[in-house]
Amino acid sequence: MKKHLLPIIVEKDEDGYYVVECPLFQSCYSQGKTMDEAVKNIKDVIALCLEEKQNIKLLKNYNPQEVSFLTLSYA
Repeated sequence: MKKHLLPIIVEKDEDGYYVVECPLFQSCYSQGKTMDEAVKNIKDVIALCLEEKQNIKLLKNYNPQEVSFLTLSYA
């Protein structure tokens, strides 16, 4: 099986939980008490997303050369 590099976004919320999202797939998000738990959980959610044909097709066509994430401070 071909390995894919997927973008994920992780934020720590006000309750101390790590909220993680894979923006490639619609409604693909999870959380965990620790970063490791959150990443494990998003892997499970991604596996569920890949049970849908449209997401399999999306993944096959996803071949970014570079992915960046920036944080902007805005007052």
